[in-house]
Amino acid sequence: MRAVVTRVTSASVAIDGAKTAEIQKGFLVLLGVGAVDTEREALWISDKICGLRVFEDGAGKMNVNPLDAGAELLIVSQFTLYADTRSRRPGFTAAARPGTAIPLYEAVVNGCRARGFHVETGEFGADMQVMSVNDGPVTILLDSEVPSC
Repeated sequence: MRAVVTRVTSASVAIDGAKTAEIQKGFLVLLGVGAVDTEREALWISDKICGLRVFEDGAGKMNVNPLDAGAELLIVSQFTLYADTRSRRPGFTAAARPGTAIPLYEAVVNGCRARGFHVETGEFGADMQVMSVNDGPVTILLDSEVPSC
């Protein structure tokens, strides 16, 4: 499972011109589910997202976790994080099919909510316009295939 986590001052999703989700200070999370991912990866990545200490403390150091910072989360499915770019036309065979991806995406969302976060979401499979105001900028790449999982 892969996630691009961006610290934002605000972020939103619109579908067909109508805003469907919006957060203020927090994380915009673009989440990709791989074809071989399981609940284990969903639990790992939700734990990582919720524990990233990238908000500033009183001394200006990135030392505060998102819950203590009062952060909200906007989690948007992003199968293109599994693009195979060896050719000029990306392939997406490494991304999970919807039957696998949707329950794992929902597991990540529910895992973050269970940790006390207000979580907004995109709409799986929809053509979305995602807007964000990056803060810092701070952007972290998480990948469950990295040996720390």
